[in-house]
Amino acid sequence: MAEKLRAAAALLGARSDTPRLDVELLLAHALGLTRGDLLLRQRDLAVPAAFDRLIERRLAGEPVAYITGVRDFWTISLRVTPDVLIPRPDSETLIEAAIEHFGNHAPADVLDLGTGSGALLLAALDQWPMARGLGIDISSGALAVAKENAARLGLSGRAAFRIGDWAEGVRETFDLILVNPPYIARSVALSGDVLHEPEGALFAGAEGLDDYRRIAPQLPHLLRPHGMAAIEIGYDQRESVSALFSAAGLLVEVRRDLAGHDRCLVVRKPVLR
Repeated sequence: MAEKLRAAAALLGARSDTPRLDVELLLAHALGLTRGDLLLRQRDLAVPAAFDRLIERRLAGEPVAYITGVRDFWTISLRVTPDVLIPRPDSETLIEAAIEHFGNHAPADVLDLGTGSGALLLAALDQWPMARGLGIDISSGALAVAKENAARLGLSGRAAFRIGDWAEGVRETFDLILVNPPYIARSVALSGDVLHEPEGALFAGAEGLDDYRRIAPQLPHLLRPHGMAAIEIGYDQRESVSALFSAAGLLVEVRRDLAGHDRCLVVRKPVLR
């Protein structure tokens, strides 16, 4: 098995930045095991015939998460399909910012705009067991995935999902709002795994700001006085996106991801005295 893994990793070296990890995840999937179980038991296991086909799919550029149908995020494991973006560790910065904001308290009501797989909403509900949440997405395919994930995680009783165009028509208010909108400029040439992800969840006009421009004026009516919104941004969008939310009368701070890139805007209402 070890020789087979090395050979497969060598094949993937030109396609992936993490060839060994990819190989281990694909083999674990072919065997119906977790990666941890595979690493513990690999001396006793044989490589199944299905593994070669999985490697071929990866060599063709298909992301590992779409091949296996699973992606870990924060404390949860999510079902993913080509209808949704693949959740990324960078987005966990939004959950970290919310934990810092609420401290020993907890949000009672959570809104996730552009919920996709439900990653942010379901991670928040797992973090705060008494919270309830609403996930909104314009894609019916994405909502189907999010609902399935809520059911798999036993969170359907606390997570509702609604088709919608950002927050249009939403009348409720929330303690915590999570937003990971499209923010790539249309002129940017993409490569790698992202080429397989839904374009509507990636691109946002000529400057990558179209959706922020729509969301910013909606937030003051949705956010409770002591609540916060955590909004993902591109690494070079701190000033441009902050200006949009500041113009809506909101206070804005930035949080960086593990790589040190600007990644999350923490948005709050001014405190009235």
